[in-house]
Amino acid sequence: MKRLLILGAGTAGTMAANRLARELDPHEWHITVVDADETHYYQPGFLFIPFGIYHRPDVVKPKRDYLPRSVEVIISPIEVIEPEQNRVRLARDSRTLTYDFLVIATGSRIVPDETPGLHEHEWHRSIHDFYTADGALALQKHLRHWQGGRLVLNVAEMPIKCPVAPLEFLFLADWYFHEQGIRDRVELTLATPLPGAFTKPIAAQLLGSILEEKNIHVETEFNIERVEPDERAIYSYDNRKIEYDLLVSVPVHMGADVIERSGLGDDLAFVPTDRHTLLAEGFDNIFVLGDATNLPSSKAGSVAHFQVDTFVPNFLRYIDGLDLLPAFDGHANCYIESGYGKGFLIDFNYDVEPLPGRFPLPGLGPFTLLQESRMNHWGKMMFRWMYWNILLRGKELPIPAQMSMAGKWRPS
Repeated sequence: MKRLLILGAGTAGTMAANRLARELDPHEWHITVVDADETHYYQPGFLFIPFGIYHRPDVVKPKRDYLPRSVEVIISPIEVIEPEQNRVRLARDSRTLTYDFLVIATGSRIVPDETPGLHEHEWHRSIHDFYTADGALALQKHLRHWQGGRLVLNVAEMPIKCPVAPLEFLFLADWYFHEQGIRDRVELTLATPLPGAFTKPIAAQLLGSILEEKNIHVETEFNIERVEPDERAIYSYDNRKIEYDLLVSVPVHMGADVIERSGLGDDLAFVPTDRHTLLAEGFDNIFVLGDATNLPSSKAGSVAHFQVDTFVPNFLRYIDGLDLLPAFDGHANCYIESGYGKGFLIDFNYDVEPLPGRFPLPGLGPFTLLQESRMNHWGKMMFRWMYWNILLRGKELPIPAQMSMAGKWRPS
């Protein structure tokens, strides 16, 4: 019997386990999923917790509830991956698991210790994050009683999970403080290492103009060198200083520490991965999905979804002795909350930046691309139900895995 081992039961790992459990003959294949944590987090929901829109029960479910019964589930930290021996050692009981094929879906994590002064005595006091459930809940408590001042959102370094989330946070903050009647007492600033509001020119121009309309200051190419928590200031490597009363940090992101221990990652512990086949570079039986890759695509749930959609049929070809197809095109599809019950939608891939248009039906929508609408907001709100009930369970969505140009146009 052949053994397929999936490391990680987050978004990508769970979807892959569900899809492959249906496709592979259980008399020929044994599938095992390993994860260190029993709890599955709906990470896009963390954004809404600080503003009281979502609460902890909205974003937390048991992982076992979303994995098929035919799959062996092991809850244990992973000590090391030993690819030359086709085996993985677990940390909990020193158990060794062998495999014929390995899928690495170990995700990414925030590492606030990478920025001097960030993760010290002011952490979750005057310095907060919203990329973890605990951080988002602590920030919710802080905002509930905050009376205004200088709120600075700093992105430490790219890549990060959901690159538009910092912008969404500021748009929602603008709305929230207006609702609280204190917007005139709040100064909002985005300090980003990027040269603009976003990485792609057309979207960056649009989103930058919205930040300006909402009176949100943008400090571009701000590469943070350190935080001075007692001084309540952040400094860049070129010695620029930004003072704050409340710092909302998007810390450095890295891959799982087991990737670093196993010598499989780059400087940030992301696994070098073929951008089209999702095969780990240098190995013919290891695939990488989701945030664990070093691909230039977004680290987002939609990307994991499109990766799994292309990976599963490609993997079935591969085990039948056929060559892998260059199937994944970097497709990403992201809703952007803009506040006041409205939102944007962007759809892009490796080669095509976000363009205006209609999605998913050309000319009909119902969602508009790069255009603010209430329908886009409700698309974002409906996505949570779709995530728990459709995506995680590996069910099909009527959206092609490869990006389509149908319904899009380039502005002059």
